[in-house]
Amino acid sequence: MQAAELRERLDAVIADAGASAHRGLIRRILSTGIGLGTDGATRLDLKITATAVEEMRAAFRLFAPFVGVPKVTIFGSARTQSHDPLWVGAEAAARGLAELGWMVVTGAGPGIMEAAATGAGPERSLGISIRLPFEEAPLDVAADDGHRIAMKYFFTRKLMLVKESRGFICLPGGFGTMDETFELLTLQQTGKMEPMPIVLLDRAGGTYWQGFARFVTEELAGSGLIAVDDLDRVLVTDSPDAAIAEVTGFWRNYDSLRWQGEQLVLRVRAEPSDAELDDLNERFSGLCEVGAITRSGPLASEIADDDALDLPRLVLTPRRRAVGDLYRLIRALNELDSAPR
Repeated sequence: MQAAELRERLDAVIADAGASAHRGLIRRILSTGIGLGTDGATRLDLKITATAVEEMRAAFRLFAPFVGVPKVTIFGSARTQSHDPLWVGAEAAARGLAELGWMVVTGAGPGIMEAAATGAGPERSLGISIRLPFEEAPLDVAADDGHRIAMKYFFTRKLMLVKESRGFICLPGGFGTMDETFELLTLQQTGKMEPMPIVLLDRAGGTYWQGFARFVTEELAGSGLIAVDDLDRVLVTDSPDAAIAEVTGFWRNYDSLRWQGEQLVLRVRAEPSDAELDDLNERFSGLCEVGAITRSGPLASEIADDDALDLPRLVLTPRRRAVGDLYRLIRALNELDSAPR
């Protein structure tokens, strides 16, 4: 079948199914599925693809009713008991954020996940569990079908535990928690995810995350495997209140960013004064590859996409690997006198 004929037939199927928006993207999904068939993909390859797409669809539907509600994902061990100070800390952080209007996303399992879901309450918690042959069933604390789904694959689950959230709190855990924490740091370091607040929360006097930070600083940064400031974007604390303040405070003035070629556009809630902008340029001169931090109206691509056109903007051309400096700039924007209270 010729490409033009396939396109025409797919467009007809899409129209008959009643899908009216984003037809080009839907056609790409269908065309890719047909391509797998003509490629001679194995049954296992096709099962993996079909299951992954089905799971992502289910997750998108889970989150759809809560668009616009800020969400924080809380990671941690499934083995933590309810008498452990870590459980108490996770529950307190989740409760505090829920009281401020946030929803809490968890892996819908026992331990820290149950603590966070308990703190947030069933109406303000969402759970994405994983089906494992030897683990406990997901907890009932968020058992409402509209607030929880179960997945087969870790990679689809991890995608959805990250995709919708505007902050992350990691408590001590095993291999799974380490995997999730390192993935967060990797996504941030490589720019595959927009800057987000990441909190490593421990029990009072705990050494788990201090040991982690020491390993990252001494072994990874010390060996030249990462930049020395790559951990600057992370808060290590034993205070649930500090965790809450870090997550919510990150969005006090900073709203979002967008790349326009080599230029980075930072959208903020309040435009800085001339004196504040001069101070930012003095403090962050090393962040810019060329030029300075300047004010700007919406760029052409933003206007075309109707992308946050009402917000003030700052534009700069940053050094591509200046991740730590970018986080410090965002925090500086949030601390300006002109920033919303």
